[in-house]
Amino acid sequence: STSSVPSSSSRIKFYPAAVARKQTRKINKYVEFQLEKVKFCIFLVQKVFGNVCSVKTSKMICLCSLIYVLLFIGSFCLIGLLTVFLLLRLLIRNQKNKRRCNNDNDKYVALFHPYCNAGGGGERVLWCAVRALQNKYDGIKLYIYTGDLEATKKEILDKAERTFNLSLDTKNINFVYLKRRKWVEASRYPYFTLLGQSIGSMVLAMEALLNLQPDVYIDTMGYAFTYPIFCYIGGCKIGCYTHYPTISTDMLRRVQANVSAYNNRSIVAKNPFATWIKIVYYRIFSKIYGMVGRCADTIMVNSTWTENHILSLWDVPYKTHRVYPPCEVSHLKKLQSLASGHEKIVILSVGQFRPEKDHPLQLQAMYELRTLLNNDEALWNRLRLMIVGSCRDEEDRERVKNMQDFAKHLSLENSVEFRVNVSYQELIQCYQVAQIGLHAMWNEHFGISVVDCMAAGLIMVANKSGGPQMDIIETSEGSQTGYLAVDAYDYARCIATILYNGREYNNKIRQAARASVDRFSEQEFENGFLRAISPILDEKEFR
Repeated sequence: STSSVPSSSSRIKFYPAAVARKQTRKINKYVEFQLEKVKFCIFLVQKVFGNVCSVKTSKMICLCSLIYVLLFIGSFCLIGLLTVFLLLRLLIRNQKNKRRCNNDNDKYVALFHPYCNAGGGGERVLWCAVRALQNKYDGIKLYIYTGDLEATKKEILDKAERTFNLSLDTKNINFVYLKRRKWVEASRYPYFTLLGQSIGSMVLAMEALLNLQPDVYIDTMGYAFTYPIFCYIGGCKIGCYTHYPTISTDMLRRVQANVSAYNNRSIVAKNPFATWIKIVYYRIFSKIYGMVGRCADTIMVNSTWTENHILSLWDVPYKTHRVYPPCEVSHLKKLQSLASGHEKIVILSVGQFRPEKDHPLQLQAMYELRTLLNNDEALWNRLRLMIVGSCRDEEDRERVKNMQDFAKHLSLENSVEFRVNVSYQELIQCYQVAQIGLHAMWNEHFGISVVDCMAAGLIMVANKSGGPQMDIIETSEGSQTGYLAVDAYDYARCIATILYNGREYNNKIRQAARASVDRFSEQEFENGFLRAISPILDEKEFR
């Protein structure tokens, strides 16, 4: 029998045509719908990414154009600078050749010291160096680059002889006055002070070089950025006496530790981003500082602390000589103290009125000392802090006024005395009536005033850092020559210890201190200075 259910082949064979057409139309519509969706997506992608690509392309074209323009301008400026450099070098060489053609065969030695009339320890270095050169060399002419426009030659030399008890051959000293000294003043650069002063020193150096073209250039203030100017443009031999590196690893550590100081504002210390920017700025600056420093042919440093930093930054140990600055110890060691029967106990501070000298710390130490002597009012009433120093400009004088106000704020106006720009004889009298010396600068490069006080018979309390710690003061028992302190309380404690020490013990410290300072004499400085500078002065040919 035949099955009633049709086979699969028969179902396909006899499937109605209308139904097949209907299914085909549905499939076509579905495919068309999907194609439309794909087309729409492609349209969107083209619109979005096409615009982005066009924007990126236009930006790339603009960037390439900008780079091209900058390279063109940079190349043009570089060519211009090289042209100016060559013209200046030819001009300087021409001036020197004219001088030699006029049978002027003397060597011109110029010392760069824009503040030669200031009367501080750095100026003692300058004038002792001048005296040493005059005593050894006959065939040289000495010139000093200075920015002290208001002072005449006679006034400057008279002050030097009066302040430092020196005798100079005034006939063989000439001054080249510089009008752009303000370019190296810190007050001109409230931000990026190191960079501003360094660039300013290059401007000042160009003015100096155009006024006088020396054979030998000696910087006695530490303006390292002037060396390339005199080396490559002036063709000079370069000597330098560095009191203090423009930048040091200690400064970098203070910034990293967020410590507020005169060279690290509190707004920077409290802001992590500003601190990071300053650290990068310091690192870049230190690299450039090393490059310009290596232009010097002979380098003198004034202490172990300065030597360590200069060797780290400049990395030329074969050129570097440690020459302790001159201290007039021979005369000061002969002074007789007038303080033994004196009613007042005088604590003496000697130093220029500059921010880094940290005179406010000395006032704070006196405030702390009053607290320590709370039970001995009679002893406190006998104490007097005498702050003696020189002012370079109006900014320094304003600083003295602020410290006087600070002393009143601490109720110390009857216990503190300020003496500004005293003569040498007045300073000698201050040494004679004082019993204790005070010095508060952190990382003092050397500390001439510390040595002077010790030579005069004062028991010294100085900052536990820099030159006083590494070169001058010995604190170990049996060979003690003074005291070292860190903060205001530490200073007060050291002073109180001296006050309560027995007279015999204090005299032992004084004697040891006086015996230790002979290595810092003026004669030792002059010998060391001439040893370091003679190789470049004895050369017959110059650049």
